[in-house]
Amino acid sequence: MAARSWEDYRTAFAGRDAPFAFVDLDAMWSNANEMLGRAARKPIRVASKSIRCRRLSKAILERDERFRGLLTFTLAESLWLDTHGFHDLICAYPTADRGVLAESGKLERPPILMVDSTAHLDLIQATAGRARLCIEIDLAYWIAGGRLKLGAKRSSIRTPEQAAALAREITRRAGLELFGIMGYESHIAGVGDRPLGKRLQGPAIRLIKRRSAMEIAERRAEIVEAVSRVAPLELVNGGGTGSIHTTARESAVTEVAAGSGFYAPTLFDRYADFTLTPAAAFALPVVRRPSRKVATLLGGGYIASGPAGQDRLPEPWLPEGLRLDPLEGAGEVQTPVIGKAAAQLELGDHVILRHAKAGELCERFDRLHLVEGGEIVDEVPTYRGEGRTFA
Repeated sequence: MAARSWEDYRTAFAGRDAPFAFVDLDAMWSNANEMLGRAARKPIRVASKSIRCRRLSKAILERDERFRGLLTFTLAESLWLDTHGFHDLICAYPTADRGVLAESGKLERPPILMVDSTAHLDLIQATAGRARLCIEIDLAYWIAGGRLKLGAKRSSIRTPEQAAALAREITRRAGLELFGIMGYESHIAGVGDRPLGKRLQGPAIRLIKRRSAMEIAERRAEIVEAVSRVAPLELVNGGGTGSIHTTARESAVTEVAAGSGFYAPTLFDRYADFTLTPAAAFALPVVRRPSRKVATLLGGGYIASGPAGQDRLPEPWLPEGLRLDPLEGAGEVQTPVIGKAAAQLELGDHVILRHAKAGELCERFDRLHLVEGGEIVDEVPTYRGEGRTFA
């Protein structure tokens, strides 16, 4: 679907004071359908860190049976969600929190924990006592003769032999059960084909992605085969919003992961293989007019995580024709915007911006206004609004 216009949102939010954040449900469901299409028949496990709103996570899981379970950020989040009726949970990152691990071990059916070393097994056995485990494998891509690694520095498990050895160690330990395998190809799923301010551009990035996807498919299949000879696997999870269409083609993968695509932040404007509709944004009020060509907004310094750069800044979206002042950027207490549309703004007017990433925006706001059919239909709390940050 096409994104709503400035007039649409101005009408929807008339009489409402900024700052506030919102999610356009029509756009979010359009994105959901786009991702389901790219996933073909593979189910999508929803990455909760990209949503950070319990009500929206529930709505997504109830929307289509192909949205299956949550991939959570922390074990504390998993335990909290479990008390609210979410039970198909995989904690995507290892934890070293002994108290939370001990609490997890008391559950009849605890969330699945992520591991990639025997040190993780030692800690889990000493605290939780029992657990279902998922082995995370490293899917980074090496170039320049093995001197440069592209991809997040996560797991130490890269080869079939390493994965099988850890699987054997899990199966021999009392109370531990091997459940599945996960691998996140961050350099494919989380890197756009046209990123701002990067040395490797367009054709080079796409070439590396294609070659890496081929290498990953072969190596992941070999790892799954090797581990399956040790113990049966319930699932093999892979991918992210940016790589659904390539990861879903792998026969070894039983489900793909996605989260950011529901909100479609600005980082996903720079992918060549698919198009999403902006669904989550935030409005800031104009509080100063230092000159005819500048309108200054309250706050706005919502910088996304990752390597510092222009692509981590929020972007003015509506009205069209605005951009950040390059000398100030987005600031803690104020964000000047310039451009042709700035001259038309008055004190109290809203400027709508989009965050560079998805769920991080919810750390700034305690609630989300939900828009549907061009009208506000509900207000729902974010994790922060429920007193949960899981930092």
